[in-house]
Amino acid sequence: MTITYGGHPGASPSARADASYESDEGFRVPHKTVIIGGGAAGLGAAGGVKAASPDAEVVVYTEYEDVAYSPCGIPYVHGKEISDFDKLFLATKEQYVSVGIDVHYETTVTKVDTAARKVHVEGEGAVSYDTLIFATGFDYADPGVPGKDLGGLYYVKNIRRAMEWDEVLDSVKTAVVIEATPLGVEMTTSLAHRGIETHLVDPHPWPLAEMADPDIMAPVEESWRELGVITHFNTTLKGFVGQGRVSSVATSDGEIPCDLVVVATHKVPNARLAAAAGLEIGSTGGVVVDERMATSVDGVFAAGDCTEIPHGLTRVPLQGLTGSHAYAQGKTAGQNAGGGDRRYKAVYVPWGTPAGKWIIGGASFGETTATALGIPYVVGQAQGISRARYYPGVKPVKVKLLAEPGSLRLIGAQIVGGEGIKERADFLAMAVKHGFTFHDLSAMENVYSPAIGALNEPIVVAATNGLEELRKAGKL
Repeated sequence: MTITYGGHPGASPSARADASYESDEGFRVPHKTVIIGGGAAGLGAAGGVKAASPDAEVVVYTEYEDVAYSPCGIPYVHGKEISDFDKLFLATKEQYVSVGIDVHYETTVTKVDTAARKVHVEGEGAVSYDTLIFATGFDYADPGVPGKDLGGLYYVKNIRRAMEWDEVLDSVKTAVVIEATPLGVEMTTSLAHRGIETHLVDPHPWPLAEMADPDIMAPVEESWRELGVITHFNTTLKGFVGQGRVSSVATSDGEIPCDLVVVATHKVPNARLAAAAGLEIGSTGGVVVDERMATSVDGVFAAGDCTEIPHGLTRVPLQGLTGSHAYAQGKTAGQNAGGGDRRYKAVYVPWGTPAGKWIIGGASFGETTATALGIPYVVGQAQGISRARYYPGVKPVKVKLLAEPGSLRLIGAQIVGGEGIKERADFLAMAVKHGFTFHDLSAMENVYSPAIGALNEPIVVAATNGLEELRKAGKL
C-alpha cells in the first residue's frame, strides 16, 4: 500500500494539511501520533495534536498508573497546605477517553525504530506511528554513594508512591533532605511544617546556590531556623547507612541519624530511549530541538525535561525547567506533530517558589550566575513593601535588578518577599526579553491601591536606585 501525506508522496507527516492520509485503495486513514510520557509535556502534546487535527489518532504510553497530575503539588500535600492528593489531578481517565486520547497506563516503550516509524511496546509488540513525541521527563541524578539501594529513600515523583510515603511520614520523627535544589527547598519547608525534625545537607554554601544569590536566600535560612530546620551547608554526602533500611546519613560533617531521606538531587534528562533511537543529544544530556520542538530525526518531536532549550540572552542550553515550560513545549510539539504551525522560543526563565516563610523568585539570572558566566553587569536594588504601609498584611519585598553596563538593558532579576513575587518575576522575564532598561523601569507606571500595591513599586525604586548609584560613580 502506498501512503500519500497531504496528497504529496513522500512528504513528512508533520507537513501534511489534515489529520488523515489516503491509501491507494481510496479510503481515509487517521493520522497517528504516538507520545512517550504522560506528564505535563506529554498531555500538553496530546492536546496540541488534537487542537491541530481533531480527527488524529493520539496514543500516549506512560510507565505510571496516572497521567496529568501536578507533581509540583506533592510537597504541599506532605506539608498539609493542600489537604488531599486528589486535588492534584487535572482530569479523570474518562475525560481523556472522551476527547479521543488513548492512554496506555503502566506500559513501557522499550525501543524506537525511526526508520520503520515504529515503537516497540512491552506487552503490545511493534506499534506504528506517523509522528512521534518524546516526553520522557527526568530522573534524579544518582547520589553516587554507598547505600543508595536501602529502603527509606524517597524520590518525589510518582503520585502513587507519594501517597504511600505520606502515610509513612506520620511516624517519621527525623528526616534528612539531600541537596537544596528547588524540590529540596520545598520539601525542607514542608517537612518542617509537618512537625518533623528536618536536616538539609548540601555541598554549597547556601540553598539554591547555582541559581539564587546569597542575599536573596538569607531570609529563607533565617526562617528555616525559626522552624527548627538544621542546615548542613558546605557538607558532602558520603553515604546512606543502615541494615536494609536507612538509619543515618553519613556526611563530611559526621553522621545524621534519621528515619527517612528525601533525595532531591538535580534533575537530569531521561533521554536514554531517544539517544538509542539516534536523536541528537546536547551538552546537558537533553534532546536537541528547534523552535518547533522538532528533533534531528524527521517526524520526531520532543518536549519537557528530556530536552534542552537555549537561554534567550546567553544561548546557553538549559534543562530541567518548570512544569509551565514543559506544558508549553508539549503544546508546541503536539500542534506541529498534528500538522499545525507553532513556535517555542528561547527562554528567559521566570521562576518562584515558597521557601520557609518567604517567597523567592526571579527572571533570567542573578549575580551568582552572571559572575560564573563572566557576564558584566551593574546592579539596582531596593527594599520595598507589597501594599500601603498602613494596610493590614503588608509584606516586605526586596528586588535586585541586573543590567548590561552602558546600555543598562535589563539582563536579570531576583526577588524575595511575602507576596507578589510570582507576578513580578513574570513581568521581569518579559522586560528582559523585550530589552527594557533601567530608564524604562524607573519611569514605568504602576498600580497604587492600598490593599494590593504600594505607592512606590519596588521594581521602580530598584531601577531608580541603580541609576542614582551610576550617577554618583560618574558612569551615567
